[in-house]
Order: sequence, then structure tokens, then C-alpha cells
Amino acid sequence: MIYAISIYGQAGVFEALPQDRQDDVMAGHTVLQNALRQRGDFLSVKLMPPTTAVTVEPAAAETLQPMIVDGPFAETKESFLGLYLAEFNDLDEALEHARMISSPVARLEVRPAAWAGGSMTLD
Repeated sequence: MIYAISIYGQAGVFEALPQDRQDDVMAGHTVLQNALRQRGDFLSVKLMPPTTAVTVEPAAAETLQPMIVDGPFAETKESFLGLYLAEFNDLDEALEHARMISSPVARLEVRPAAWAGGSMTLD
């Protein structure tokens, strides 16, 4: 089954850490990415800051176009920072891998995911 490891936190908190703490946090990501690479295909995405977001609001009526609004959908202290997608045997195995990137600067959510199609190759 595919599991998503979603990463949530406050924008700018990581960047405000001393360099040695940033290196510690990123070392966990390197360990996880190496472990996932050895297992096969995986996806890792880091989202840009919420200030770069644009929201598409639903149209008020079927005859109208959706409204494009600068900024994120919700004003919150914590935002969605990125995710990993990979195949795991079960939730326990997904959690074992998620622990590799556990840190005080982000909260992780592990959840089963269903493939909805599409493909992407970045070289």
C-alpha cells in the first residue's frame, strides 16, 4: 500500500535554526531518502513558503469563473511543508520510516494513499 508521510510546521522556523541544527534535521531526510531509494520508487516534495501560494476559490455560480486569490487558503501558524509517498507493507513500516525525519521543528502525519493517476519525470 502507498503511504503518505506529510510534514507540517511553521514557515521560517527551520530557516531560523542555527546551521548545525538545520544540518541535523536534513541528515534525517538524507537517511530516509537513502532508505526509500534502496526500496524502489518514491516521491518527495518540498513546498515553497505559503506566501508563494495562490488559491483557486470555487465559482459563485456555474456561469462564473473560479476566483484566483493571492496567498494560502487559510491563515494558520502551521502549514503543509511537504510530503513523501512510498510503498510500505503496512502502517508500522511506514511509521518506522517516518521516525527517520522526526524533529522538534515539524509534525508528521502518516496516512494510506490511493494512486489517482498521472506521471512525472524530472531529470
